[in-house]
Amino acid sequence: RAAKVLRSAAAAPTFEADDLLASWHTRASSSRLLGVAGPRSRLSTLATAVQLDGFTKVKEMIDKMAEELKKQQAEEVQFKDYCDKELKETEATTYDKQMLKKDLEGQMDQLETLVKQLSKEIEEAKTQISETEVAIKQAGQTREEENAEFQSVVADQRATQGILAKALAKLEDFYKKNIGKEVFLQAQQTPPVQFTNYTANAGSSSVISLIEQIMGDSKALEAEETAAETKAQADYEIFVGDSNSLIQDLQESIAHKTKASAAAAADHNQAGLDLTNTESELDSLAEYEADLHAECDFVLKNFDIRQAARLQELEAIQQAKAILSGAK
Repeated sequence: RAAKVLRSAAAAPTFEADDLLASWHTRASSSRLLGVAGPRSRLSTLATAVQLDGFTKVKEMIDKMAEELKKQQAEEVQFKDYCDKELKETEATTYDKQMLKKDLEGQMDQLETLVKQLSKEIEEAKTQISETEVAIKQAGQTREEENAEFQSVVADQRATQGILAKALAKLEDFYKKNIGKEVFLQAQQTPPVQFTNYTANAGSSSVISLIEQIMGDSKALEAEETAAETKAQADYEIFVGDSNSLIQDLQESIAHKTKASAAAAADHNQAGLDLTNTESELDSLAEYEADLHAECDFVLKNFDIRQAARLQELEAIQQAKAILSGAK
């Protein structure tokens, strides 16, 4: 009866995956009986042993087979848990690394754009400094020319005013103080021809007024030129002060942006190294995942079938042992 039970179990459709199971057993089993063949072959071998060997020896073989089958069953569950865990963790790690790679690529693009923008702004600031320095130099030259012209105009007007003042003084002495009449009287003598009596020139006042007007115009021109010179000098000093402040601000901006550019370049290089390492890690993860699939796909795909077949095999040999023990 025990041999019949074992042969009947060996013929069960559950063992259609005999070759797959045998492959797994050969891989994991240390038992000669379990390692050489699949469940059908083992059950058939055990059925033959029931007919040929003593019951005691057969029951020992059955106990050993049952122990090994239970061990395999537990190991396979552990291996499935391991595969599920490793595949899940590898998938999650791969996703994280892919997101990190994307972030690093975006960061590198932003840093590259920032470095280019900073370099452009630095060059623009340098150009503006050069232009401002040229403008200051040109303004200085213009100021010197304007001041020289001012000095010339003032000198001319003051010289004119001096000459006119002397002329005016002479005329005022002559006409207003009657110096001319006194001189005439002191030299008076009976001329061969009688002239009219001496009187001051009636047009003297208009000449004096004209000279005074010319002097007034000259002083007004001097005052106007002086005011214009003062304003021009003040405007020049303001321009130079503002220009120097602008240059200082631009130089500080250049220093700040140069430092920022260097930091951005360093960050770009570091991001590049991190990206290289991340890509290397992704390659390693891909290789590891491929190895996991090569190792685990067979078990994961056939896990339920293998577990059920092993249980059926275990039930069959236990029934056989019960028969041999007189339980049935």
